Amino acid sequence: MKTVKNKAILYLGMIKFSHTVFALPFAFTGAILAVSGVPPIKQIFWITIALVGARAGAMGLNRIIDRSIDAKNPRTKEREIPAGKIKVRDAAIFTFISFAVFVFAAYNLNPLCLKLSPLAILIITIYSYTKRFTWMSHFVLGIAISAAPLGAWIAVKGSLNLEIIPLSIAVIFWLAGFDILYALQDVEFDKKYGLYSIPQRFGIKKALVLSKIFHLVTWLLLCSTGLIFNLGIVYWAGMLLVAGLLIHEHSLVKPNDLSRLNAAFFDMNGYISIAVFVFTLVSVSL
Repeated sequence: MKTVKNKAILYLGMIKFSHTVFALPFAFTGAILAVSGVPPIKQIFWITIALVGARAGAMGLNRIIDRSIDAKNPRTKEREIPAGKIKVRDAAIFTFISFAVFVFAAYNLNPLCLKLSPLAILIITIYSYTKRFTWMSHFVLGIAISAAPLGAWIAVKGSLNLEIIPLSIAVIFWLAGFDILYALQDVEFDKKYGLYSIPQRFGIKKALVLSKIFHLVTWLLLCSTGLIFNLGIVYWAGMLLVAGLLIHEHSLVKPNDLSRLNAAFFDMNGYISIAVFVFTLVSVSL
């Protein structure tokens, strides 16, 4: 039993399971907006399974593809695969099973979700290679994560509608904005090994400015979502909170001081995604 528990901890660590908090609340937000209320429990269950499966597969695939890069980077050399804690074969099996779970969940949602599932896997696969040839990799990751609200909307509605697009684009810019902050840790490494990111391409100061601009765009798109769905005063109170969280996030990171980067990356963005979900839920319920 202890061995199974230790294995589970290893795999959960490999896929950074705690980071599911970034995407899952946005998926629930998309589902709530699709019906202006709480969807049936069955749909919520399969949406959750689909997202967890897709994200686990994405992280597993990314770790496999990046294993040689991770082994050279002092920050990532202790990750499970380069450190030899998880074999590549076992990670590949885990990734295949995760994607199979995702496709099965899509099948249980509706035919359109099933038809679009290969496209989602393709985008995930492309992202894992983008840092090798373009600094736009942050946006490709954002597109992958934007499938959370978009996919949940399709799962509930059975169709793709224009109303949900601003929220999905908001997620793209939100993710790109904080992924830029995450990439600040590897600027020198990326330069040395020919990898691409916005901080590597434009420098730390300009990258911080771009991150702020992206998050301003995010907030404006979240506000437009409130207008499109005629959400009430509770939602707008939530938008004030989200604005405060975004401002605080950027106050934690300075060009010459990245010591609070983890708090800016994980804590603040976890709070932001949860806040959007909670205030949308309460607004729609009222």
